[in-house]
Amino acid sequence: MHTMKRTIRLAITLLTVSILCSCGGYNKLLKSTDNEAKFQAAIDAYNNGSYHRAKDLFENLLLNYHNKEHDEDIAWYYGQTLYHTGDYYTGAYQMKTFTRRFPYSPHAEEAAFMSAYCKYLDSPVHTLDQRITKEAIAEFEQFAERYPQSVHMPEVHQYLDEMHNKLMMKDYENAVLYYKTESYNAAVVALGNFLNDYPESPRREDAMYYIIKAGYEYAINSREDKVKERLQQVINNFDKFATLFSNSKYLAECQNIYDKCKAQIAKTDEAAKQ
Repeated sequence: MHTMKRTIRLAITLLTVSILCSCGGYNKLLKSTDNEAKFQAAIDAYNNGSYHRAKDLFENLLLNYHNKEHDEDIAWYYGQTLYHTGDYYTGAYQMKTFTRRFPYSPHAEEAAFMSAYCKYLDSPVHTLDQRITKEAIAEFEQFAERYPQSVHMPEVHQYLDEMHNKLMMKDYENAVLYYKTESYNAAVVALGNFLNDYPESPRREDAMYYIIKAGYEYAINSREDKVKERLQQVINNFDKFATLFSNSKYLAECQNIYDKCKAQIAKTDEAAKQ
């Protein structure tokens, strides 16, 4: 008897969902107080790929339906619909919230991954602010530490490499910008920091080239008692550059700067003797 009643109740619910989700019934369903029908409709919409409709329904349920039996599913599916509809910023927040609310859920690992992945997808091109990129890196690193055997680890390493490269490019271009705006001392410092932070960077050759150019401009525009010391630093930087990049396309230009530095120092020393 109880089984029959449950079957009848389910049939009525499904019929209600079918009617309410018809062309004219969707808005009625959103306003409806029949949260069980709303929940079933949301699941059906999600499974059918109607993610925008499912998102609205799950969002409505999240705000208005507090049912221990469905709380976890509502929170999980809502986060998934945000991802599928391209709302990565909110999706990341929702998935991170899910891991805090349901740490022992069978979805907890996937939610932790999705939180970081949504931030990765929301990460802008390297020329823009990289706050989200840094947050994504931090979350992926936390994920790798917590779930080292996860099936997602190959992806995690790939995304981390991409985002570290993005940060590297931004730092490099910011450092070179000092040179282009004739802030030569700042350029030398920033490019030196870049080399320390990214010792394996494919931009290492370019960075050392700009250090030589910026260092020379800084030296010859220094006050007289500092010129020789700063020219000598340019010479030292050239020696390192020539050793590391003996076939560099920049070598001839840097050699010319080196020769100028040597000539200027010789001239200064000669003047000091007189």
